Amino acid sequence: MLLEVFLVLGTILIYFFFSKKNEETLPFKDGWWGRGQKPVTKEDSSIRPFKVETAEEELSDLFRRLDQARFTEPLENSCFHYGTNSMHLKKVVSYWKNQFNWKKQVEVLNKYPQFKTKIQGIDIHFVHVKPPLLPEGQAAKPLLMVHGWPGSFYEFYKIIPLLTDPASHGLGDEHIFEVICPSIPGYGFSEAPHKQDFNSVSAASVFYELMLRLGFNEFYTQGGDAGCLICTNLAQIAPSHVKGLHLNMVLVSKLGLSHLLSILLGQYFPGLFGFQDEDVRRMFPFLKKWLYKILSEFGYAHIQATKPDTVGCGLNDSPVGLAAYILEKFSSWTDMEFQNLEDGGLERKFSLDDLLTNIMIYWVSGCIVSSMRFYKENLQKGIGTQKHDKLTVQVPTGIAAFPNEILHIPQAWAKKKYTNLVSFHFMPRGGHFAALEEPELLAKDILQFKLDCPVPGSWEM
Repeated sequence: MLLEVFLVLGTILIYFFFSKKNEETLPFKDGWWGRGQKPVTKEDSSIRPFKVETAEEELSDLFRRLDQARFTEPLENSCFHYGTNSMHLKKVVSYWKNQFNWKKQVEVLNKYPQFKTKIQGIDIHFVHVKPPLLPEGQAAKPLLMVHGWPGSFYEFYKIIPLLTDPASHGLGDEHIFEVICPSIPGYGFSEAPHKQDFNSVSAASVFYELMLRLGFNEFYTQGGDAGCLICTNLAQIAPSHVKGLHLNMVLVSKLGLSHLLSILLGQYFPGLFGFQDEDVRRMFPFLKKWLYKILSEFGYAHIQATKPDTVGCGLNDSPVGLAAYILEKFSSWTDMEFQNLEDGGLERKFSLDDLLTNIMIYWVSGCIVSSMRFYKENLQKGIGTQKHDKLTVQVPTGIAAFPNEILHIPQAWAKKKYTNLVSFHFMPRGGHFAALEEPELLAKDILQFKLDCPVPGSWEM
C-alpha cells in the first residue's frame, strides 16, 4: 500500500514538473537598439503616417550604375545551376532600365496606409489595412503578418484584400481580418538596429509592443521564413495575447532520437513514426531531398551567419549584383526544378514588376547588409542552443505545407514543437514565397485555420 502511495505521489510530482516546464514562457526582450546610450526621457510613442518616396537623384544614380554594370559570360547550357544566369540577367536589367516604372510601383506601394513608430530606439515601419466593410455585429480579427529574407512587406500586397475583404473575393465573410504587416528591423523601411544581438526574439518583442501600441491585446500572427521564427517567438512570449499562430514554413532546430529514427526508418515504416504518404514523398530519399538540398542551397546562410558585411558591401554598391543575389532565391525557392531553365522560371510565378519592386525596396532603403546580419544574430550562438529553441508553443497553430518549400517538415515533427496543432494541410502547389506566389491558397488556409481555432472568450481592444 505504501509503495502504491509513493508511486501515485511520484506520478503527480512528475506531471506537475513537466506541466510547469511546458507552460514556461519566453522572456520579453526589452532592448535598446538606437544609437548611443538609452535616453532617460520617455520614448516618443506616436504613430506617424509614412509614404514611400524616392528622389530623382537616387534614380539617376541607379540608372548610372545599371548602365555601367559588368557581366560575366555564363558557362554553356548552365541555366541557373551556377546561380543567376547572366544572359537572362541582362534581359532583366534591360527591362529595369527601359520598361520598369518605379514611380508607378511607388503608387502601388502607397495604396495601403503605412506608418512609422519608434520602439526600443528604432523606427518601425508597418502597413495597416482595415476592412473596407464589416457586417453588422462583426469585429475584424487583428492579424500580424511577418515576411522573411529576401522578401519584404510587399509580399503581402496580393493577399491583403483577400483577408480584409474575403466576401468580395468569394471567400465568405465569416471571418474578416485587420492586417498589420511590419518590416523587420533592418529590412525595408524599418530602421536597422545600431547594436549587436538583435535576433528573432528581439524582433518578436518589438512587434509585441507594436500590437499593444495599436490597441490589440489579442491578435493572430502569420509568417514564413524569418517570419515563422519571429511569430513563433511572439507566441512563446505572449501566449495569452496571441490567439492563433499560422505558418507556411516550419523550422526544427533540435533533432532528437525519435527524429533520427524516423529519418532512418520512416521511408519503410511510415505509420510507426506518424508519417503520411505525402510526407514520405516529400522527404525521401532523405539524402537527396534534405541533406543535398542543405548543402546546395544554404551556402548563403553560412556566409550571412558569419561575415554578412563583406558580401553585403558589394551588394549594397551594385544594383545588378543585388538583383542577381535575390533573383536566384526567387527562382530556386519557388521550385528547385527552375534551375534547369535558362530564365530560372522567374516569370512563371511572378511578374518582373513584382520581382523588381521587391529588389527596389532593398536598393532604395539600402537595407541589404542589415537584413543579412539578421542571420548572424540568430545563428552565431549555435543552432538549437537558445531558450526559444527548447520551449514548445502552446498557442493554437495552423500549418500550410507547400510542396516546393525548401525543406519539408512532417506533421509528426511539427507537433513536438507546436503542441496545440489545430490544422496541418498539404497545399496542392506553391513554394517558399507563398503569399506572393499563391495568395488565394494561403488566404483560404488562414481563413480555414481561424474557423478551426477555439473561439476566444473575449476580444479586448
